[in-house]
Amino acid sequence: MNVPMRPSADPTDAAFLADVAVGEVRLSPEQAMTLFHDMPLPELGRWADARSRAIHGDHIRTYVIDRNINYTNVCTAKCTFCAFRRDLGADDAYTLSTPEILSKIAELTDIGGTQILMQGGMNPELPLAWYESLLADIQAAHPEVHVHAFSPPEVVEFVHFFDPPGSTFRDKVRWVLSRLKRAGLQSIPGGGGEIFAPAVRRKIGLGKCDAEIWLTVMNVAHELGMNTSATMMFGHIEGVADRIHHMALVREWQDRALQDFEQDGGGRYMAFISWPFQRENTPLGRVKEWDRAVEGPFPGDVVARLDGEGDKSAHPEFGRRVRMSGASDYLRTQALSRLMLDNIYSIGASWVTMGPHVGQLALSFGANDMGSVMMEENVVSAAGTTYCLSEPVLCHLIRDAGFTPAQRDNGYDLLAVHDTDASPDLQVDDWSELRRQKLHIESTDAGDAVSLTVAPN
Repeated sequence: MNVPMRPSADPTDAAFLADVAVGEVRLSPEQAMTLFHDMPLPELGRWADARSRAIHGDHIRTYVIDRNINYTNVCTAKCTFCAFRRDLGADDAYTLSTPEILSKIAELTDIGGTQILMQGGMNPELPLAWYESLLADIQAAHPEVHVHAFSPPEVVEFVHFFDPPGSTFRDKVRWVLSRLKRAGLQSIPGGGGEIFAPAVRRKIGLGKCDAEIWLTVMNVAHELGMNTSATMMFGHIEGVADRIHHMALVREWQDRALQDFEQDGGGRYMAFISWPFQRENTPLGRVKEWDRAVEGPFPGDVVARLDGEGDKSAHPEFGRRVRMSGASDYLRTQALSRLMLDNIYSIGASWVTMGPHVGQLALSFGANDMGSVMMEENVVSAAGTTYCLSEPVLCHLIRDAGFTPAQRDNGYDLLAVHDTDASPDLQVDDWSELRRQKLHIESTDAGDAVSLTVAPN
C-alpha cells in the first residue's frame, strides 16, 4: 500500500486524525507513541471507532462459531507466560486421537459451527504423516468446516522435526506448508506473536522463534494463497514502544504481502487481535509487579525503542518486573492498533481475556469483530481466565453496543445477518436460565468436569 505519512504533523490534530480515519494518511510510530501517552482515552476511542466505521460501516459487527482444539499439550518451548504446556512423559501430557478430534468437530457442526482453530504444543513425537492424515480425515468427514491451524512456532518446529528439503529456511517452510495445504490446511492463526522486540522475546519465549522467522512463515503462507491473522500479547515486561514496534512490523510485512502476492491470488493478514497477559499459574506471573510511585519509570519503557533495538542492560530490573494491563490500557492499545494498522481488515475484541463487557466496549474502540462463540479453550483457561459465551449472548452484546450482529466465516464473508425477530438473542425469553446453561464441559483424565463457560452478569 502506498499510504503516505506526514511525520511532521501533530498526531493530536483533528484534521490529521480525520485523514487517518479515512485511510488517506498513515501514522508513524512516533505519532502513535504520542497518541498513546497524550490523547485522552475517550477521544482515542472515538478516532479508532471512526476508522472502524470507515472500513466496516455503521451497522454490522461480526462473530464466528468455531472451536479451539488444542490437539496436544506436549511442547518443547518453555515460554514463561504459559500455563498450558507439558513436558513429554508428564503425567498430564496428552495428544488427542483423530477420533477424539473428529468427535469435537461433530459437536461444533451440531451448533452451526463453521471453523476449527487447531493449535497445540510443539510435540517432537508427531511425524508429518500424522498431521497430513489428520487433515485428510477432517476434510473427508467435515468438508464444510474451515481448518485454521498451526501457528508459526509450530511450523518452525515442523521444519526442525521433519528436516524437509530446501536450501533456505523459506524453502523448507514452503515445502512443509505446501504439504499441509494439500492435505487440507486452509489458513494459519497468529499464535506465538507475543512481542516481537528481541529483548522482550528472549526473556518470555524461551525456545520460540524470533520475529523475523515468525513473519517469514506467515509471508510464505501468503505466497501460497493462505490468509492468516496476527496477534500481540502485552501487559508483562514490555514497554509501550515495543507494542508500537510490533504493530509497525505487522503493517510492514502486510505491505509486502499485498505488493508481492495480491495480484496472483496471494494471502494476507486478515485480522489483528491483541490481549493482555494472564498471569495465573505461569512462571512469569510470579514476577513482582512494578510500583511506579515508589520505583520510578517501568523498566520495560526504559529499555524499549520504536525500532525494536532496545538493550536489556538499560535497566537492571528489566524482565524482573511486570506491569499488568487493565481495561483502560487494553482499550487504549486496541484503539491504537486500529489506527496504526491501516492495511489490516479486522480488529478483534479480546473478551476471552478481558471479559464480556470490556469486549463489548471494545466495539467502540476500533474493534469490528467479537471473535468466536468458542465452545472450548484450554490455553488461556489454564492461566485462570475462562470466559466462554453462547451465540445468543454474543449477539446480545453486539446489539446492546448499538450494532447488528452477524455470523461470519474465516474470510469475513457474512453467513447470517441477525436483523429480524428470529435472531438468536431475540429468541431468549429468560436470560437467567440461559446463563445457567453450560456451553461446553471438558472432562479431565482424573474424571473431574471443568466448565469453560462463564456467562456475563
